[in-house]
Amino acid sequence: MSDVVFPLTVFYDHSCPLCRDEVELLRRHNHEQKLVFIDCSATDFVDHHEHSRDAMMRLIHGRDANGVWFIGPPVFSAAYRAIGAASVATLWGAAWLQPMWKRVYPWVADNRQWLSRTWVFSVAMTMFKRFVSWSARRRAERVVANACAIDQKDCR
Repeated sequence: MSDVVFPLTVFYDHSCPLCRDEVELLRRHNHEQKLVFIDCSATDFVDHHEHSRDAMMRLIHGRDANGVWFIGPPVFSAAYRAIGAASVATLWGAAWLQPMWKRVYPWVADNRQWLSRTWVFSVAMTMFKRFVSWSARRRAERVVANACAIDQKDCR
């Protein structure tokens, strides 16, 4: 994956409960405003991009500040890196996992509406949200600790 120049605009399907939950999770931790979210399921969505609305509704799309497009797993990798969830970003971006993501992600995307109504996905999403929140909080604590060590100031 090429380097992402932030901010990254994420085009997502707000009509999908799974997508909506994940974007809400990303929004909650988007403290540095590295992510911008556009609902491509909205009736007023303007289809003037290089990729069609139908394509964006099928797979998540992202466009960085330089106009470079990312589709599918690279969007998740960049988005989680943007919020400081490095371990999640690494899983989405790991080269050795790409063959799996190329098969699994399109299947999940095609079936996301009914999958989001299953208890398995509900439990998995709850656990995932907790992990991402913990990961982002841990990163913030390290940043504050490093700033205190460098500046020798009270960082409360």
